[in-house]
Amino acid sequence: MAKAPLLLIAAGGTGGHMFPAQALAEVMLARGWRVKLSTDARGARYAGGFPAEVAVEEVSSATFARGGLAARLMVPLRVMGGVLAAAGRMLRDRPAVVVGFGGYPSIPALGAAWALRRPRVIHEQNGVLGQVNRIFSRRVHRVACGTWPTDLPPGVDGVHIGNPVRAAVLERAGAGYIAPGDYPMDLLVIGGSQGARILSDIVPEAVAALPEPVRARLSVAQQARPEDIDRVVAAYDTAGIRAEVAPFFADIPRRLSEAQLVISRAGASSVADIAVIGRPAILIPYAAATGNHQAANARMLYEAGAAVVIPESQFTPTALSEAMVTILENPEGAARMAQAALGCGRPDAAQQLAEMVETLAKERT
Repeated sequence: MAKAPLLLIAAGGTGGHMFPAQALAEVMLARGWRVKLSTDARGARYAGGFPAEVAVEEVSSATFARGGLAARLMVPLRVMGGVLAAAGRMLRDRPAVVVGFGGYPSIPALGAAWALRRPRVIHEQNGVLGQVNRIFSRRVHRVACGTWPTDLPPGVDGVHIGNPVRAAVLERAGAGYIAPGDYPMDLLVIGGSQGARILSDIVPEAVAALPEPVRARLSVAQQARPEDIDRVVAAYDTAGIRAEVAPFFADIPRRLSEAQLVISRAGASSVADIAVIGRPAILIPYAAATGNHQAANARMLYEAGAAVVIPESQFTPTALSEAMVTILENPEGAARMAQAALGCGRPDAAQQLAEMVETLAKERT
């Protein structure tokens, strides 16, 4: 009996790469494919949300962005070792298609797939290609784009499919929005691992500065780095604000669906989740992001009237508090923002990417 076709997913170790990769894995398994995930040891620690049927293959990889001189000198050797290991595995169990989602841990599988001439796709979540995806953009058969427009190298054509969201997000897609009013309200504050400290610095003070009637009705759930949790909790306690503070919330889709307002970085996956569920947002793009790609990610929701965007250079407690008041004291406007966000959502993105994978597999068979 012939084996089901194999999809090999290559992804790095951040939620921005792993969440859309997980979404594609869920869809392809449902379509009868086998799925493997190729990543490094760091990435494997972030793979807990993948379905149990997905085999995780750890390969050696590295980046020039970390470590001292000795570590950087070892980068080419580690990457080459990872490529050779990935190639050996592909020869034993040939993938019908290899899909890379970016991040340096995706280099070995994409490099091996290029060397062995296996069908290849990359998916770029952001409005600007990451370094690894930029390198491979001319060496793959398809470039799928999560944000549009995407800044692509000359001669490279991309297809806008949106950013795949996980099944847990799809379950809450278009959940009814309860606009702010004279009753308990929920504020969700989420920030990526890069630069989230600024949210811990600014948000509690901004919430404390809200008018008393708004502040008294508000409950806050905020992600914060472990080393920041005590001071964030203390700030909320001092201001008499109900708050739950943790490094990570496993139930973000539920919290998004119940929130009256979301304050977030503008990571591609966060923006996609906000749009698919449909919630008003205040976005603070990470200023040091490569190519300022978070500002590009935020543009869609901003131009649709679904989000207020505050650059880091202007992100102060006063500016944030004023933006929050504008939304939380205007129920009709908040409802319009939620509807506008929903109009930007691409809940079928994972299905579109799956179609691209299956079409490429048939073409290259």
